[in-house]
This record gives sequence, C-alpha cells and structure tokens, in this order.
Amino acid sequence: MALIDSVIVFAVSLLIGALGIYAGARVITDTDDYSYALITALIGAVVWTLVAVLIGWIPLLGPIVALIAYVAVINYRYPGGWLNAIGIALIAWLASILVVGLLAVLGVTTFDAAGVPGV
Repeated sequence: MALIDSVIVFAVSLLIGALGIYAGARVITDTDDYSYALITALIGAVVWTLVAVLIGWIPLLGPIVALIAYVAVINYRYPGGWLNAIGIALIAWLASILVVGLLAVLGVTTFDAAGVPGV
C-alpha cells in the first residue's frame, strides 16, 4: 500500500510541477503545450535528484548546482536562452507554491511538488 501511495503522491506532485512550468512557459515564451511541460517537469525532477544525490551534500554548492541543472533542463527544452529559462523557473516555482498552498489548505495534499525545486 505504501508504494501505491508514493506513486500517487509523486504523480500528483509532478502534475502540479508541470502546471507551474506550463504557466511559466506560457507567460515567457507563449508556449501552449501542457504535455511538453509535463515531460520537462519529469526530466527536471530526475536531473535535480541526480545532481542532489551526487553533490547535494556539499553545503551551498550542491543546491546551487542542482538548481542550475534544473534551469539548464528548461533552457534546453524551451526557446529564448538562459534568461527565459530563469523566468520560466521562477514563475513555475511561484505558480506551484500557490497551487500546493491552496491544496494544502484544503487538506488535499502536503506542501510538495515534483518537477519544481523548493516546492
């Protein structure tokens, strides 16, 4: 049962993270493709996790490198360069915080979203 619960929590958080990336991409690059944002969130979550496992234990440097790797995924997947990628990541983070906060207040989920760091 715990495995099923974990899969459900991961799937819901990934959908929320993808929604954040979708909102950011929509605002910054006018890209209107949720499935593309979903794949980006999944790749971003995997890259963030791998980098965090490998060097996340290094104080200050580890989390910064993981964040840069996450933004690099967005930069690779969306047009416009690093500034657009940073803008998308920032809007994704803000949008995910809002959605997760609302769902947490309603008692639906906890404060967590896969695919967007720090949420």
